Parts: sequence; C-alpha cells; structure tokens
Amino acid sequence: MNTAWVEKTALPGRRVIETRELSGGYSNHNVHLTTDDGNSYVLRRFLGDDRGEVEAALARRLAGIVAVPEVIATAPGVLLARFRPGRMMSDALTDSTDIVELGHSAGETLARIGTVTFDAPGFFSDGALRPGPEGIEPASGLDQWVDRCLTEGNADGHLSGDEQRALRAYAARMTPRLAVLHGSRQLVHSDFNPKNLLVVHNRVSSVLDWEFAFSGPPLADVGNMLRDPRTPGFAEAFIDGFRGAGGFLPPGWRDLSRAIDLYALADFLRRPPAHRYFQRSITRIRDLLAAHG
Repeated sequence: MNTAWVEKTALPGRRVIETRELSGGYSNHNVHLTTDDGNSYVLRRFLGDDRGEVEAALARRLAGIVAVPEVIATAPGVLLARFRPGRMMSDALTDSTDIVELGHSAGETLARIGTVTFDAPGFFSDGALRPGPEGIEPASGLDQWVDRCLTEGNADGHLSGDEQRALRAYAARMTPRLAVLHGSRQLVHSDFNPKNLLVVHNRVSSVLDWEFAFSGPPLADVGNMLRDPRTPGFAEAFIDGFRGAGGFLPPGWRDLSRAIDLYALADFLRRPPAHRYFQRSITRIRDLLAAHG
C-alpha cells in the first residue's frame, strides 16, 4: 500500500513500519498503521462519496461530547485518524456477562449525540456542516421513496408481488404519521449499531464511521440499533439508557422508529442481490410486514 501521503503530508517526519487491514468499513477501506514513534492510526479510503471533510468537522464538533477518533488529516478520497482502542460492541455482545451495561452505555451515548443541533434538518455536503438542500425534510416522502426503490431496485424475484404491494401500503400509512418528526434538527449518526461502537469494560469508548450523518430525528438511530434482533436484555437497557440521559421518545416511538428505518432498508433493495445487505433487508422487510403489513 502506498503510504507516501501519510509520511510526507499527514505525518511529516514519521515512517510507517507496519500495516494491517481492519474488518468492517463496508463503504470504505480501513487500514491500521503503526509509525516509527509507536503511535497507531487508521487510514480510510472512501469507496464511494468522499466524506472526509464532513467526518473531520463532526469530530471537532463532538469533542467533549462523544468520544470519536481524532482526525489528523484529510485529502481527496482519504482520511487519517488516530486509532482508538477497544472491542467492537458486536463482538462484545457475543460473550459479555453484562449485556445490560452495554445496552445502557449505547443508549446514553446516543442521547449525547442528540445534544448536538443544527439550524435546520438536512444533509451535510462539506465540512461547513450546513444542512441542505434548503427546505429538505429527511422524515418526509417515505411512500415515494419506497415506491422508487421497489421500481428501480432488485426486489422482483425476492419479494413477491403481494409483499411489494403490502410494503407500499405500509409506507403510505406511515408517511403522515412521520410528520410528527418533521423539523427535528439533531445530529443523527445514521449507522448507529454495534459494528460502529467500540467498547472498553462494557462502556462505549468510541463511535466510528460518521460518513452518513445528517441533521434530523434521533429516532433514525434508534430504529437502526433495534433493526436486528439483539441479545436478550440489550434493547430494554438501550432504551433505558437513552431516556435516562435525556433522550426523548415520542408517543408511538417504536412504530415510528421502524418506519423511519425503512428509508435505509428500502435503499438496500437497489443494491445487487449478492450484496451483503440485500438479503438482510429482505428478511427485515418481511419481519416488518409480518408485524405491520
């Protein structure tokens, strides 16, 4: 791997002496670097949109609020951050004896993320962190989005005609209900789940991968965390931790969180069927329809 940018620009005077690829990072490529002074870093190469400036700006904004990797430098398509120690929460959940503490810490962390607010709802295009486009509402148009993903995507042959009609009907029912979330302008991680949380001693030590973050309703992150079945006791502890740290859950929050998570699930239908998340989305959509279709 070419480390010239790291040695000449990001860390001038330092020499990379060891590299190893890191797991995860499904929308980017992450490599752990060790330099000759004994420090460790993560070099990220973005495989899609270049979100380096957004991640760097969010890291600065979150200082003292939520632990995130310190961004050392960015350049087109790459980002260098300081390595944060810890275990992936996804691994810890398989063998930890304190699932409740893990869930509680995740909920507290999400509540702290929600204390960061912006002037309006929307999406970040650069390091200025100005949500846009003007007038955008991330929690609107669910019915249109689902229809678009079913029409443009690869659902045929994987979801039956009846299932697709039921999914459209569900989205149509939930679209007006999501209006209660309109105007929300809190920081949303948008991929908040155990594979993006590091833990030390059953407490969240760092939140990773902010490339999808936007300004909107925290229920998007609640829905993401509770999308997949979790270890017994985790979900309840997560919600207790979120509420206990000041996180707000409106009436009917569980139904609303499932609905807003459908934006992401439907989007996965536009991926190739061999994509790791395509079949998972089919399974979760069927679970949703079984409960609410």
